Amino acid sequence: MLAVVGTAALLTGCPSQPAAVDDGIPNPERGRGKVIQYGCRACHVIPGIPGKETKIGPSLEGFSQRQTLAGNLENTDENVIRWIRNPRSINPRTAMPMLGVSEADARDITAFLRTLP
Repeated sequence: MLAVVGTAALLTGCPSQPAAVDDGIPNPERGRGKVIQYGCRACHVIPGIPGKETKIGPSLEGFSQRQTLAGNLENTDENVIRWIRNPRSINPRTAMPMLGVSEADARDITAFLRTLP
């Protein structure tokens, strides 16, 4: 009986590490993973994220030193989160798509963007 239970546990894929939990605190490492998950590199050059050279969206290098984003929006965490979640509410003519980014994911992505050299 013990062998059956052990085999069942192996087959169900017991994780070797616990899943990352969103504790509500913005996490740049989770944000890095979300940038990859949402495919941001398809349109943006992002330091530390490998991908094909692209010219669709601006490079995100030095993002935290920028005064504005999306043309004229002050570069605050709140505005970055708004932009990531619903760019067309800020600029209806933007090429940036709505990706269905959650509030928590947008917070983490913003934290990651703040780390970019």
